[in-house]
Amino acid sequence: MALAALGTVFFSHFILYYCWVCIISSKGALLGLHGFWTNFTESDFTPTVTSMCLYVGFLLVQALLAVTMPGPVMEGLPLKGGIRLKYLCNGLVSWYVTLAIHTILHFTGVLPLHRIADQFGPLMTSAVIVGNLMSLFVWIWPIATGQNEPDTSLTVNYFFMGVWLNPRFGILDLKMFAEIRVSWILLFLLTASFTDQQYRQHGMVTSPMMLIVLAHFLYTNACMKGEECIPTTWDIFHERWGWMLVFWNLAGVPFLYCLPGLYISQIAPFEHPTGVSLAIGIVLLLAYYIWDTANSQKNRYRMVQAGTYIERNAFPQLPWGTLRAPKELKMERGTLLVDGWWQFVRKPHYAGDMVMALCWGLACGFGSFLPYLYFFFLSSFLIHRCKRDGERLAIKYGDGWQTYCRQIPYILVPYVY
Repeated sequence: MALAALGTVFFSHFILYYCWVCIISSKGALLGLHGFWTNFTESDFTPTVTSMCLYVGFLLVQALLAVTMPGPVMEGLPLKGGIRLKYLCNGLVSWYVTLAIHTILHFTGVLPLHRIADQFGPLMTSAVIVGNLMSLFVWIWPIATGQNEPDTSLTVNYFFMGVWLNPRFGILDLKMFAEIRVSWILLFLLTASFTDQQYRQHGMVTSPMMLIVLAHFLYTNACMKGEECIPTTWDIFHERWGWMLVFWNLAGVPFLYCLPGLYISQIAPFEHPTGVSLAIGIVLLLAYYIWDTANSQKNRYRMVQAGTYIERNAFPQLPWGTLRAPKELKMERGTLLVDGWWQFVRKPHYAGDMVMALCWGLACGFGSFLPYLYFFFLSSFLIHRCKRDGERLAIKYGDGWQTYCRQIPYILVPYVY
């Protein structure tokens, strides 16, 4: 386990720099190790005062917004002793304030968006450094202060998987903050900076870049507008905050998932035929609709059960996002939703997520594999999670799970899988 953890740590660092070097030095063509190393040593990846200030400043501003902006206060699932932690869910307001701040900084010339793209290498290294330092902090601090989970220790395995279940300072929950605010807002800002960079270099913004901007805006906005659903999810309630989550939330997600925008900004401008662009856009929007409403149906059903559901008008509220008096399968050990999208497959939100990821790649054409890396990474991860969730739920619900599987036999696509 320790060797596997160390291998994952090494590979996670390597893949970030490998993809970046391939795009900036060979326009997305995959490099051998010798070619990668030669180009890597010649590239501008060393963190600068500017890059560190940009990244740390972004974190501090987001943390300040997270504790000061208005928003509903939600309760999580009961912990030991019946205690429920409170979560200030002001992500949507913070997201809009962030957009306003960067709009002002851009048009006043204080921080034009393209400067973020210009600092990409140093900025990524700054995020890597902060992610690793934060991982060390949340490994050592809770043990030193007695806030670690029972039977956890200062070993490699627990550095990787975490020792702190609820890392928080006051109302600021670090795990939810990093997962929702840092990852996705930074991803969108990076994509917006590539858009400005393309415009400055070529005097135009191409339709492929517009598709990526739309995709990342929709995804980020959805995470913010549905933040109140997050406190009752598996990640927040069950998973400890170790290197795996810390590093990927602070560095991996924004700097790897932005590859489509980075790729488009580094190659000669191109356009799809109008019909192709429209087809990709329509499929993207349909997949987004399924993903958004399926998540809303599931999480609001769960919140009703937990007694934490509140009505919200966060934009956009899509039709069929909330199920009134939904059908459910009642079992001896609990209930499962069998209505809405969930009457057709067991993981409709995964299917929508995977199709959206495919659209990110398709927007970039077929000149490189790297814009599709997120799709293959996400698909393998979600398919593995389907298997893991099935095993876990079979234990939790016993014979009731078999009844559910007979009623909902398909996992992702009806009559296919």
